[in-house]
Amino acid sequence: KVLIMDEPTSSLTSNEVDDLFDITRKLRSAGTAVIFISHRLEELFALADRVTTLRDGEYVGTRAMTHVTTDELIQMMVGRQLEDLFPKQDVVRGKAILEVANLSVAGAFDNISFTLHAGEILGMAGLVGAGRTDVACAIFGIKPADTGQIIIDGQQVTVRNPQQAMSLGISYVPEDRQNHGLVLPMQIGDNITLPMINEFATYGWLNPQKEKAAAQAAAKKLEVKAYGIEQKAKELSGGNQQKVVLAKWLNTNPRILILDEPTRGIDVGTKAAVHHLMSSLAAEGIAILMISSELPEVLGMSDRILVMREGHITGEFSHTEATQEKLMMAATGQAAAI
Repeated sequence: KVLIMDEPTSSLTSNEVDDLFDITRKLRSAGTAVIFISHRLEELFALADRVTTLRDGEYVGTRAMTHVTTDELIQMMVGRQLEDLFPKQDVVRGKAILEVANLSVAGAFDNISFTLHAGEILGMAGLVGAGRTDVACAIFGIKPADTGQIIIDGQQVTVRNPQQAMSLGISYVPEDRQNHGLVLPMQIGDNITLPMINEFATYGWLNPQKEKAAAQAAAKKLEVKAYGIEQKAKELSGGNQQKVVLAKWLNTNPRILILDEPTRGIDVGTKAAVHHLMSSLAAEGIAILMISSELPEVLGMSDRILVMREGHITGEFSHTEATQEKLMMAATGQAAAI
């Protein structure tokens, strides 16, 4: 008589989501009461009759879907206006830190060139499979480029593995936090200190007190919600898992931060927190390359935007000239906008 579904679409394809919604509507028509828990607002508008919002464990309100807007729902969920989701500060762009020149990986992307400046958020948009993640992996040394140059502070560098990238001040937050960003069975603290474990050792002996203090400080700074850094990463919500991944890589004190889908699959409140963090990091002078498939995020957080299609850059826009229509045209090959 009562069916409770908790984030049932988190690992489904769009076609599978459509099938699930069809089944759910049939159950509703047959008299089943459905509680559908989701942070994806478009799903609520497609399926729900009423919506109840909770924030920090407390009841905020209930609205009929026919009498509530997306802006109102977001304000109920995060306690802020919609425009506060993209709190991009105006920052004076610094010197060029990273330059990519004619970078290529066979079968993935070809002749990619761009420059990234201190204090800048450079958005990278495009459809799935356009090659954006491959570019990030090449810069971080996960899958090194076949040809082309990576230049940092005006000097050509060699990046054949992540260790070399990290030594150059590059950090990479991957799009798949569970499989590539975290060791899920490990504790929060161990995940945070993993990339820099050698810094807590003297002559090969680990200093657990020093390591714990660093992990606690990083988790506190990112406001990770857990009962302690001893909690397993697999027990956290998606948003808090993402905060742990961010804490891990920010703990390496990067100069260049690559964020691949930084807010995918997390709730609206955590999205706002991640966006505030990005804006603060840029204001501190960190150069950020942000890959995102969410156009509002790209438009709201980027100083400049690159668009990729089938392994090539097909558009470059300033923040002021970019629109969703222009980005989609460049991403689908309807127009070249360089």
